[in-house]
Order: sequence, then C-alpha cells, then structure tokens
Amino acid sequence: MPRAMWSGAISFGLVNIPIRLHSAVSRKSVHFNQIDTRTGARIQYRKVSAADGEEVPSEQIAKGYQLSSGEYVLVGDDGLSALDPEASRSIDIEQFVDLDEIDPVYYDSAYFVAPDKAAKKPYALLTRAMEEQNKVAIARFVMRSKQYLAAIRPQDGVLVMSTMVYADEVNDPAELVGEDVADEDVSERELKMASQLVESLTEPFEPERFEDSYRNQVLDLIDRKAAGEEIVA
Repeated sequence: MPRAMWSGAISFGLVNIPIRLHSAVSRKSVHFNQIDTRTGARIQYRKVSAADGEEVPSEQIAKGYQLSSGEYVLVGDDGLSALDPEASRSIDIEQFVDLDEIDPVYYDSAYFVAPDKAAKKPYALLTRAMEEQNKVAIARFVMRSKQYLAAIRPQDGVLVMSTMVYADEVNDPAELVGEDVADEDVSERELKMASQLVESLTEPFEPERFEDSYRNQVLDLIDRKAAGEEIVA
C-alpha cells in the first residue's frame, strides 16, 4: 500500500475516527531539464543580487514583501514561525452541507481518506449516513505547518477529501466575463436549437475515454529519439 501523506483522525462531536490520507491523483506531466547543447550538461541556477550580479549566500537571503511604493518589508523566519497554526492530528468537522451547495470552483487537491483497521465500522457508518443524506462535511486541519479548509464527501463507499480555496481567492466572474451576459436576449427558437444540440451530445461520463494525447505524443517522440530515429519536423 502506498505510504500515507498524513495520518490523524476525523473528529466531530464525541466521534473520533483514526484515518490516513492518500493523494487521489498522480500527475502524469512530462518534465524536461534545460541542457547546455555544447557539453550535454544540465543548466544550473544561481541566486544573484539584482544590484551587482554577485551570487548571494543562503544565510544572507531573507523574505521580502513588496509594498505599492516599491519598497520591501523584510520578514524573518522566526516571525513567520510564530504565526504557524498549532500542529494537530485532527480533521475537525465544523458543519455538514448539501453537496449541491458547493460550487466545484472551490475544490483544490483531492485525497482518499482511509480508515485504520480498528476504525472501519465508524468510518463506514459516517460514510453511509452522509451518502443517504447527500451531505458533505466542511472541516479544517493542519498539514505541513499550513491550515487547510476541506470538504469531505462520500464516493462509492469511501470518503474523499478535497482541500478548498477560500472565498476571497475566487475571482469575481462579473469582472472577467461581464455582468450583462446572463441578461442577453435569446429567442425561443435559438434556445430550442441549442438545447437539441446539447441533448444530442449527452452521454454518460466515462473518464477512461479521455487521454492526454499531447503527453502520449511527447513520450512517443522521446522513445523514438532515444532509439536513434531521426525526427523530421
């Protein structure tokens, strides 16, 4: 079994369910390094001062927040460490909400929530109760010195937890799309034609049908070049 990213317990009321978190997604992107074509060596990066171009030793580097005036406020690691949330091994459920109340735009990274062996029954009870009522738990927890807002939802008999973005992190669609789009006049005929088109393309969602064709082509190109094939653009 893959190693858990985090272990602790789901807590609400007097209920405490020991669990482990496993990442629900394995990213499959292709990563490249920058190479010096003259020597075949990797390119390295140095931290240099914008003032004189000299390399700056790590002990002389501090975090700085740029003000609107262009000046920087330096913040030391000690000052930031004092603000770190208190380490905890508890996912504290604050409320339950209906699934359709949460816009998917708020979801971020997903994790599968696995119960400890001794906690399978309370885990199953919580999962089934949430499934029957179509509820999602809203919780907070601390992982790697950062506090997260999270949504825990049942899916096919298991719990899936998604970290969430905060409301002030979601851009206002009216500023990006326009406030008057929803008020645009459309005729009944136009709406009927659009509805028929949507209906004609409606099918059950089968995620395995969709592949990253670009990634597959890049990997194929790499395999062919590694085998000595000359590629003509």
